[in-house]
Amino acid sequence: MGFFTFIVVCVILYYLVYAIALCWVDCDIGLAIAEKIGKKLEKLNGKVIWITGASSGIGEALACASAKYNVKLVLSARRENELNRVKSKCLELNKNLTPHDILILPLDITKTNLHKSCFDLVIEQFGNLDILINNAGRSQRAVWENVDIEVDRQVFDLNVFGVVNLSRIAVQYFNKKKDGHIVVTSSLAGILGAPFSCSYTGSKHAIHGYFEGLRNEKLGCGIDITLLCPGPVFSNFLQESFTETAGEKFGRTVEQDDKRMTAERCAQLSLIAIVNKLDEAWMGRFPLMLLTYAAVYFPNISKKISKIIGPKQFQRLRDSKMTVTVQP
Repeated sequence: MGFFTFIVVCVILYYLVYAIALCWVDCDIGLAIAEKIGKKLEKLNGKVIWITGASSGIGEALACASAKYNVKLVLSARRENELNRVKSKCLELNKNLTPHDILILPLDITKTNLHKSCFDLVIEQFGNLDILINNAGRSQRAVWENVDIEVDRQVFDLNVFGVVNLSRIAVQYFNKKKDGHIVVTSSLAGILGAPFSCSYTGSKHAIHGYFEGLRNEKLGCGIDITLLCPGPVFSNFLQESFTETAGEKFGRTVEQDDKRMTAERCAQLSLIAIVNKLDEAWMGRFPLMLLTYAAVYFPNISKKISKIIGPKQFQRLRDSKMTVTVQP
């Protein structure tokens, strides 16, 4: 066997092993390796962590998972009663925590004029902030051409501009202490072009642009940026999703037999990515990891796969069923 042939065989075997591995794992290979041999979650001990969108779903699961490691928590969302429920749950999970260790800070992330005063309350309570987890956001289900432009504005106000503004305040603080970690819950839709969620998909692509640029700006400054990209997760996200009409919610619920990752598993993987300071982490059940790798590393092949799958089957991969009615 010649040297060139040997190299070709090695490359083929490399990608073959990758493809086989992606059929078995529920995250990207880097994250899977970090879970096995990376830093342990005990590294979170004593950290001050602010989680937005903490009243349900992934945010609630992140709060509960973090609480096990003796962190100081700031929990934000619009629904104060739900935040108090999550706080009680966290205190029950870790008897070492006291009520003073968890600050309930109600916040509508779109009210950017309130961000600085809320940030000041965090510093007043704990004297520090180590990790900001921007988890607030909503998905969307709608046909592209039917979407009112006001919906696009509302999606970007929530999923992009609120996140960017709060993160800027945090980065200004992190600059002073030359240490800090910005985490943003994006989505696999920020990598793939998800049909029937185009306003949402656009907002997540924008998030990647903003925070990948920020990461490159802050190289060597002690500030880390992690983008979390989950696929379908068991939560109330469908019920709360934007539609084509401003002020309307999609109102559909997920079914127990849907092919989704649990919020608890998503939170566990997210914390592993955070502790190991991964730049980006992908999470999702088969075949989403294969499709994501194809989109990033083999875009031309990915486009052909998308044409074969078609928009309706793509939607079934996300929602386990057709959730948006499409006219023939």
